[in-house]
Amino acid sequence: MLNRALITLMLIGAPLAANAEKLAVVDMGAVFEQLPQREAIGKALEKEFGDREAEVKKLQTELRSLMEKNQRDGALMSEAQKTEAVRKMEALQADLQLKGKALQEDVRRRQAEEQNKILVKVQQVIKDIAEKEQIDLVLQSGAVVFAKPQIDISSKVVEALSKAK
Repeated sequence: MLNRALITLMLIGAPLAANAEKLAVVDMGAVFEQLPQREAIGKALEKEFGDREAEVKKLQTELRSLMEKNQRDGALMSEAQKTEAVRKMEALQADLQLKGKALQEDVRRRQAEEQNKILVKVQQVIKDIAEKEQIDLVLQSGAVVFAKPQIDISSKVVEALSKAK
């Protein structure tokens, strides 16, 4: 069975290798990590969500201080005071969870939007480099078992995107 699979892969890959005169690979992960635009996007997202993050941190601090006060003064409190403190902590915790989850979802959504914008630019740069250098086939490095470092165009992609800033 393994032999059949290997033979099938060789038969499928043989026409590709015969027709493709020039191949290249791109490490998309490395490209995204090295992009100068990444830092600018991070700052923009911090600015966009900074107020909400501060509010969530304030709620966390408030809840923590209330819990500490309840532990510290619990023995001296009446049952009514204990019940009131527990209700207040539960309300704070519910508010914190709601706002925290909404913030995480919004940040994740915006990050995905920004990443998709960059992906379009990265793909265009890869296409431009492939046309300029007459590369017939560009593969993601994760899809390749082995590639010589000479055919990796990741640094060229990062360089071109840095210039396009």
